[in-house]
Order: sequence, then structure tokens, then C-alpha cells
Amino acid sequence: MTQRLTPTVWWNDGQVKYIDQTRLPCEHVIASCDTVELLWEAIRTLKIRGAPALGVAAALGVVLGIRSLEPATHKEVMNDVEGLATYLGSARPTAVNLFWALARMKKAVAGLATRTVDELKEALFQEAMLIIEEDRQTCRLIGRYGEGLIADGDSILTHCNAGRLATYDYGTALGVIYSAQEAGKKISVYADETRPLLQGGRLTAWELLNSGIDVTVICDNMAADLMARGKIAKVIVGADRIAANGDTANKIGTYGLAVLARFHAIPFYIAAPSSTFDLTLADGASIPVEQRDKKEVTEFGGACIAPESVAVYNPAFDVTPHTLISIFITDRGIIHPPFAENIKEKMASSG
Repeated sequence: MTQRLTPTVWWNDGQVKYIDQTRLPCEHVIASCDTVELLWEAIRTLKIRGAPALGVAAALGVVLGIRSLEPATHKEVMNDVEGLATYLGSARPTAVNLFWALARMKKAVAGLATRTVDELKEALFQEAMLIIEEDRQTCRLIGRYGEGLIADGDSILTHCNAGRLATYDYGTALGVIYSAQEAGKKISVYADETRPLLQGGRLTAWELLNSGIDVTVICDNMAADLMARGKIAKVIVGADRIAANGDTANKIGTYGLAVLARFHAIPFYIAAPSSTFDLTLADGASIPVEQRDKKEVTEFGGACIAPESVAVYNPAFDVTPHTLISIFITDRGIIHPPFAENIKEKMASSG
């Protein structure tokens, strides 16, 4: 299986282009947004997803939105950017990278009161390009730091998708796997299907196959059996928001894997950029968790798989306590316990 891998979301001739992830793995469709409303919808409906990719999309969304407006002064530009940030931030509440990027965009023009409107728009564009380039470099640093934790012959379990499709072009958790592959290590991956939207089965399997990595898809409820049989050497997942003490929000089902990994004495790693750490939150209890449409659970491919009137609990994420996490793999290096102290120190460093 071969497929040319484009970036996940990028700027092209006044539009935001992206891989429509709802069409994978059956179709590789490049879609376009020429309005901020279309981009908001693409984020909300998971056509664009993955915490770092959402940061890139949010930054490009501000550029797209400001080009459609006609502010006349610095104050009007700031008001418009604030409005665009509020609007884009309403698409999805959990991934902090989205809000981090929006804050970057606001800051990029806040101190430029003497610049012309055209110069302010260009400053916003350049900031978005910088966010993209930083994501490229950050993911490769995560891969480089994490690769040393992977042994030749390791079999790794991952959950959801924290690869190229969740970032600009490389990945966080899967970035570690790509770096191990580039180092000549032979590894295999078990990808949880990740109910209810199957990001592992649809997306992770697709991109790993395209990268020539041995991958096997399993149903979410098969992980414990594999661990008990000694088939899993390590678990590596991504993150959408990490609190100051290390409590981590990631795709629903991650917490359960952490519990299983602890019981079976398997290392459980979180791979994430520094932009995913939210030091304003003391612990995971304050992380907002997105609740999604019940039809994601009661329907599959348009077919009914549960009673239409049944109650459904469908959080997009769960929070894994820091006590179940072995280490964090970041662009600033490896973070070991005690996490509250070491996260603060590492995030205060320049990398």
C-alpha cells in the first residue's frame, strides 16, 4: 500500500487545505476552506483533528478570517482577531493546542500599534507559518528523544491517532515510532480501533501501512489479552491537555489502557509537545471534556446499532491520573516523576 503523504493541514493560495480525515481510509480526499465558517465546521466534525493539527488549523483560521474583514485601525484588527479566536475556540473545548495557537495569534499583533493594517495581516500570516514550522521541528524532537526508549524488536500498543494526521506532518506518539524506524529498529505496532469513531483503525493503521511499519488493528477490548500474553512491550499515546501535576486528557479509553499497563508492569508513555501542557490547571479535575453526539455511539455507517431512544454517555476524552504514567516524552526532553516538580522545571526551560 502506498500513498503520497501530504501535510495534514496547510495554507495554499488564500485557502486552508486539509486531508479530510472522515473519508479515510477508503478515500484520500484533499478539501479546501475559503471561509472561517467552513474551517470551524471542519474542526467540529473531525475532518481536521489531533491536538497539534488543531493548533495549526486555528492559526490559519485567523489568517483566513482576517483577510475577509476590512479593519481600518490596529484596534479594529485586535477586535477582529479576538472575535475570530472566540469563534474558532468554540469548535472544540479540550485540546489546549487550539487555544495556545489562538493566544499566539493575538499576541503577534498586540504590540504593533504603529503598523498599517496590511502589515498587521502579514504579521498574522507569518506567525501562522512560524507555528507550522515549530510543529514540524517539535514533533521531530519528540521522536528523537523518544526513540532512545524503544528497543529493536519492540511491540508497541497505541490508542487513537497521534501521528502525521494529528500534527502538521510527523506525529507525537507515532513520531517516536517513525524515529525508531529511521534509526533502523524493527518494531511492530498494535493499534486499538478506538471506538466510537475508529481513529486507530481508520487513521493510525492507514498511515503506518503507508510508512512501511508492521501494524495490527485490534478491538479496544483486546488490549488486556495481548498484555497478559506478553505481546506488548510498551504503550505510547498522545495527549490533548496535560495539567500541571501530569494528569492527562487523551482520547476516551486511554485511562483504561493505563490501568491495564500498570497491572501488567508495562511502561506507559505520553508523547506530547510543550504546547499541550496547561500549567494553569493544577490537576485533571479542571480539564474540560467534550461531550459528543449520541449518534456516534448508536449508529455506525448510517445503520442503527442501538435503540434510538436509549441514553448515551459519549465523552470524547478521559483523564489519566499522573500516577499511572511512566514518563512524558516532549520536545524539551524526557520528564520523569515527580511530575509536578519536573514538569514545571522543564516547561520553564527554553528547550
